[in-house]
Amino acid sequence: MAKAKTDGAADAEQGAAAGAAAPVESVDSTLGYEQARDELIEVVRSLEAGGTTLEESLALWERGEALAKVCRRWLDGARARLDAALTESPDGPEAERA
Repeated sequence: MAKAKTDGAADAEQGAAAGAAAPVESVDSTLGYEQARDELIEVVRSLEAGGTTLEESLALWERGEALAKVCRRWLDGARARLDAALTESPDGPEAERA
């Protein structure tokens, strides 16, 4: 049974079919964390399922790498915000040392 592909995976495959794999920076930087994560999961599933050409697999891999970078930026930003909030908080780690 054929599985429907996400728009991003289909776009990546079309780019590969045209002879130009989607550049890593082509991922929309306005993607939210959950959206990027969900699309990354679909890319991984497609790669694990196989049945794609080498060019399609490379395009999917590159898309996955770009999506992973988006997720990492969101997580790094969340970590920075959490660290800043803990530093500013009177009950944060700095207060425990005093």
